[in-house]
Formats: sequence, structure tokens, C-alpha cells
Amino acid sequence: MVDENKKEIDQVTGVETTGHSWDGLKELNNPLPRWWLWIFYITIIWSIGYWVVYPAWPTLSGNTEGKLKYSQYEALKTSQAEMVQRQAAYIDQFERATLDEILDDEELYAFANAGGRAAFKDNCATCHGTGAAGSKGYPNLNDDDWLWGGTVYDIHQTLQYGIRANNDDTRVSIMLGFGEDGLLTKEEIQEVVKYVRDISGQEFEGSTEKGSVIFKQNCTACHGDNGKGKHEFGAPNLTDAIWLYGGDVESLYETIYYGRAGMMPAWDGRLDDNMIKQLAIYVHQLGGGEESGENEETDFDALGEKASGQQAE
Repeated sequence: MVDENKKEIDQVTGVETTGHSWDGLKELNNPLPRWWLWIFYITIIWSIGYWVVYPAWPTLSGNTEGKLKYSQYEALKTSQAEMVQRQAAYIDQFERATLDEILDDEELYAFANAGGRAAFKDNCATCHGTGAAGSKGYPNLNDDDWLWGGTVYDIHQTLQYGIRANNDDTRVSIMLGFGEDGLLTKEEIQEVVKYVRDISGQEFEGSTEKGSVIFKQNCTACHGDNGKGKHEFGAPNLTDAIWLYGGDVESLYETIYYGRAGMMPAWDGRLDDNMIKQLAIYVHQLGGGEESGENEETDFDALGEKASGQQAE
């Protein structure tokens, strides 16, 4: 009779077996490594401590708060309060400074760029793209081609009042639909297309003599005699390779025939004055900002205290 309670010892290793056998292979009853057991026990103790210190278990009214009463909401409030405190060192000085003074002050300039970069992603990237490269109908803000002027004051005015926006001070001008409105025939528009492609350095077929005459009669009031555009009308430069709606034959014909009237929202009232100033500085430094002339600041001041970003004392 075999004693079932008798321990079987493996003759090779001298270790007790578990009594299990698979295809003649017996399992040794080796104990778990001591280091593994210690880690296991420590994790248990750690988890109990975590339950005590941090919010952990759900309850009918929410969850256990823990000894530290930590919450992500409170941590966010604390970090936001720290950011506000850091900004406070600059914000008063920033509010009083003109745009030119900000451009000349290294610390205020860095402060404006940091705030403007964040504000751009939150408010402007939807149309102009995260990198401000724009797309069809939305200007690329990284180049040196500006519809309404590229000085920091021009940019501020565009941001504040918008283009063709619901604002009394917005800038308004449109590209007429010369074909749709019956101002030019299809043949005349085709001639203008050839002329525009010529002055922009693109290939064209035939002569541009007729197109030149038609252009001077209908287009120079906004685009200028040389086709380089006029900021006061938001008329683009037609002599370079930068196109808002495309410079191919089909796109040019469509633009002249139907016209264009893109819209830029007015951010006055949506964003505070400081944020608009920061955005103006940020957009200006993207790569194509123009330098302010002697008269730009005077013109800007004429827009009022709100436009200059200064507060009444």
C-alpha cells in the first residue's frame, strides 16, 4: 500500500515534487524567490497607503478624499494661479506699452510672443493653420505679402475690427464679379487672365495687348498701374507668385468672373485688448512683418485708446 501523504523527493535535485506529472515530467515544488515575495508584500502595503492618502474608493456621495485631499481640479487651479502670478509681473507694464515699445523691449516682446502663440492656436489656427501657412482663401501669414498692410499696427487693426465683419470699424472692399455683374464679357476676362499671368511671370498664350488695356480701364483703381496692389483696398499684389485663390488660368478666370469677398472676423469684444496686442506681435514676427513708418503710430492712436491698447487713467 502506497502512503499518499509521503513526500516525493526528486533524486536529481533533492527538491520535493508537487505530485503533478505531465507526460512523465514531474513539477518541482520550488518556493518563490524571496526578492519577489518582498516586492509583492511591498506593493500590497503601498496600495493600502495609497488608498489612505489619495482619493480612491467610490462612495455614494462621490469618492473617498484621502488624507491629502488631492484632486486634479485643485492642481489645475493652483497651476493657473501660478501662471497668473508670473504674468502679473509683466501685465501692467504690457498694458501701458505701445506696440512699438513692446517691439523694442526684449522681455515684453518675449511675453507677447508666448501669449500670442497660444492665442493663435486657440483662435486662428482653424482658418490659417497651426503653422499659419493658410490655405485657399485664407492668407499665409509667414510670407511678406499683406492685403491690408503688414506693420504691427495694420495687423492689430485687422485683428481688432476684422475684414467685412459685423463691426462698424471693419474694413470693407470687394473684388467685383466682372462677369457675373455684366461688366466684362467672357472674352475680355480671358484677355485679362492672360495679362495677369504675364505680369506674374507665368506662361500664357497669345498677346496681352488687349488684356493690358482692359486691366488699366477696370483694375488699376485697386491693384495699381503696375498690378502690385494697394493696402487701403485690400487688393493683392498680382506680380508675384503668392495667390490667395490660385494663379492658374481656371482660378483666375473664376476670380474675375465671380469676384471674391473673404471675411475676417473682428476679435474686438471676443478677446481682450492685451490678447489682441499679443496676437499682433506674434503674427508680425512670423516672417513677413513690415516695419512701422513714422506715421503708423499716429494713425493707430487715431483709432482711440482701445485700439492702442492703452487704458484711460
